[in-house]
Order: sequence, then structure tokens, then C-alpha cells
Amino acid sequence: MSDDPEKKEAELQARLAKLDEALRARDAREAERASELSPQASGFAKAMNAGLTVFSEFVAAVIVGAGIGWLVDYWTGARPWGLVVFLGLGAAAGFWNIYRLALRQQARGEE
Repeated sequence: MSDDPEKKEAELQARLAKLDEALRARDAREAERASELSPQASGFAKAMNAGLTVFSEFVAAVIVGAGIGWLVDYWTGARPWGLVVFLGLGAAAGFWNIYRLALRQQARGEE
């Protein structure tokens, strides 16, 4: 059996053309579906994104503060004061992060 390289090349080109056509059709369907979405849906997505960002910023700050407080208590043996102090500082940092995010969005003209 001899393998003809030109025949293989032609088969590969045909498969590539078929794949390219399928990808273009999928892209056209996705573009059509995206254009059908209402502006309210994209506004909802922006609101959800902002809400999740605020939530994650606050929770991360509180967890980091609690972790540092626990480490301070572990190293110094001053239980529970390190945890209480740094948990409060973490909550304050979380609120500060939320405030900064709100200022940034206000500067961009978003609601």
C-alpha cells in the first residue's frame, strides 16, 4: 500500500474547510443569540458582577484579618485578643474596600 501525500493533503484541506464552516455557523448563532438579549439582562449581569465583587472583597478582608489574629494569638498566647482586634480590623478593611469600589464606579459614571 502506498500512501499518496497529495491525496492526504486534499483530505486534510477538506476536513479543515468543513471545520471552518462549522465554526463560522456557531459564531453566527452565538452572535444572533447575544443580539437577542435585552439590555435589562446585561444590566442584571453587571449588577450581579458588582455585587459578587463587593461580597468577595468584604469576605476576603474579614478572613485575612481573622487569620492574622489567630496567628498573633498562636505566637503570643494572648488569646482571644489578637483574633478580636484583627477581626475588627479585617471588617474595617472590608468596608474600606467596598467604599473604594463605590468611588471607582462613581468616577466611571456607573450606578
